[in-house]
Amino acid sequence: MKSRRKFLTLLLVSGAPLGVMDYTMRAQESQTRPPPPPKTPLKDEDTDEPKIDSKAILESNQKDIKKNIERLFQLASELKAEVEKTDSVQVLSVAMIKKAEEIEKLAKGIRSRAIG
Repeated sequence: MKSRRKFLTLLLVSGAPLGVMDYTMRAQESQTRPPPPPKTPLKDEDTDEPKIDSKAILESNQKDIKKNIERLFQLASELKAEVEKTDSVQVLSVAMIKKAEEIEKLAKGIRSRAIG
């Protein structure tokens, strides 16, 4: 009986510090760590992305806007001529409605390019 008590006492005495040590280690691991900062290249030359030439983009936008405005003027003139030919009592033709929709789409495109 004494040997059993000595064994259990020894087990309890030696196991208690290990349990406490295990508890403290787990408590340290469970603390939230801040996420690592995102990696950013130190120089612009390190990136593989090509550099964007803003001047070239602006010039391209300006050319597109001019071309679209010319097309818009042409469509508006054609629509005006068709409206003048038709009687106001009659229903508008499908071609006129499609032309008006095309004018609207072109005008929205010009607006979006002008805004940037």
